[in-house]
Amino acid sequence: MKKPLAVAALSAVAICALRAQTITGDWLGTLHVGPAELRLVLHITAADAGFKGTMDSIDQPAANGTPLDSISLKDSKLTFAVAAVHGSYEGTVNADASAITGTWTQKQTFPLEFRRPPAGFKEMHKPAKPSEIDGAWMGTLDMKLIKLRVIFHLINTEDGLTATLDSPDQGAMGLPATSVARDGKSVTITLKQIAGEFTGELNPVLDAIEGSWTQAGNTTPLNLTRVKDAAALERKRPQTPARPYPYRSEDVTYENKSAGITLAATFTVPQGKGPFPAVVLITGSGPQDRDESLLGHKPFLVLADYLTRHGIAVLRADDRGTAKSGGDFTSATTADFASDAEAGVAWLKTRSEGDPQRIGLIGHSEGGIVAPMVAARNPDVAFIVLMAGPGVSLAQILVAQQRLILQASGMSKEEVDKKAEQQRAMLKLVREEKDNAALEKKMKQQFAGVVPDDQMGVQAKMIGSPWFRWLLDYDPAATLRKLTCPVLAINGEKDLQVPPQQNLPPIRTALEQGGNRDFEVDELPGLNHLFQTAKTGALSEYAEIEETISPVALDKISSWILKH
Repeated sequence: MKKPLAVAALSAVAICALRAQTITGDWLGTLHVGPAELRLVLHITAADAGFKGTMDSIDQPAANGTPLDSISLKDSKLTFAVAAVHGSYEGTVNADASAITGTWTQKQTFPLEFRRPPAGFKEMHKPAKPSEIDGAWMGTLDMKLIKLRVIFHLINTEDGLTATLDSPDQGAMGLPATSVARDGKSVTITLKQIAGEFTGELNPVLDAIEGSWTQAGNTTPLNLTRVKDAAALERKRPQTPARPYPYRSEDVTYENKSAGITLAATFTVPQGKGPFPAVVLITGSGPQDRDESLLGHKPFLVLADYLTRHGIAVLRADDRGTAKSGGDFTSATTADFASDAEAGVAWLKTRSEGDPQRIGLIGHSEGGIVAPMVAARNPDVAFIVLMAGPGVSLAQILVAQQRLILQASGMSKEEVDKKAEQQRAMLKLVREEKDNAALEKKMKQQFAGVVPDDQMGVQAKMIGSPWFRWLLDYDPAATLRKLTCPVLAINGEKDLQVPPQQNLPPIRTALEQGGNRDFEVDELPGLNHLFQTAKTGALSEYAEIEETISPVALDKISSWILKH
């Protein structure tokens, strides 16, 4: 009996060794997401208990070296998770271990095949003698509604020209080009990961490239000029505070126990002896970090700095599923964000630096919906400040918002009216069709020839999201009528996203109807949705304006809080 057992044991060892050899090493795959492509590289090694590995996203350098979790190989079935991005993979290794065919799941499921990299494949390229067009080239994409700077960094290597793309106004830096080609005067730079391509012609003195940018079927003129002074790449943001601060700044984490997630935040505490009045800052729509970073501006960092210098403790957190906070942003609704804000209030009550009787909320834009929701059901909230907070439903705001923004971009009245009708039709569809797959199909059918399919697919996913469906017909006024705590509601006169004429009167009416005796509703002259001093309020001005938040707005908020 002993001999067969020994043979079996040796066979098991041999099989384990074979399996380790079949999947260890490097694997290259391309993930297709709509028109975009992302190249992924797996690095798998043997470990005592099986395997370990990392994944590089060549086209997203910040994601390189991401650990693979729970790697399992059983009967040629390979599975692993990537907890850092809430993704997982399941595939089948072929007989000669040259390919793994399977699917990648990250909110949605996509086909993904890995193969051994071809001979000579390199993730990194060694620099070579600079070409005559090496260096930084900058241009501005005029998207009508907004202007975005783009910077291409061209570098010659042993393998030819390479390039990376920066979009500093979007906080996207170092996106590597999939390919760079030069043929005489012609230059083509392709970035498949964002379905984008620049094509242009060099001028005779090699200091400008006149061309165009094409992305997802849309082409926009883009002219690049050689950057001679690195200072030209930096936008001035004079209000952004620099360390050392004249107060204590502490990075913290706290639990939202009801959601089972951990939120990452910064807590700033004034100098002197507390306890101090304290506030939780609540961001606007979209995945926002704790500074509400946008186009090079950090509005919540500026606001927190100002308030803390004036004796108010401030807690500001990354949105769930964003930056360093846990959770899933894409499946969250405004009600979930209210739950996160409540967790912030609960955490502040545990800190001796804050006065538990003077904890308030400051909500910007969508945060101006969240703050009343939290205050209406939490007597612990002593006051709230609404910065461009809605007073009517999202459906009403979207139509007015689109009209104002398109008018500011120079679009004709006829075209604006046409766009408004399209938007109303989309909102009608999302109300009628509860199945997202059917919604997308109907939208593509109804708007065929008007909106490209790729764009309509993105639009369908956005308006079919839990967040949009929840918020579409939510009535902020009903919640405002329940508030008994002091309220400050402010809007910029030139706000095109949450128009003051549409929203401030309903806020005032709702507070009056609810019997609230301590509120102030103000329209601040000359300010836009971000509370910058603006010329027109157009979105294209946000990045161009150096001011992050008007001192008038900062003083208004701080003074009002200290009086209460």
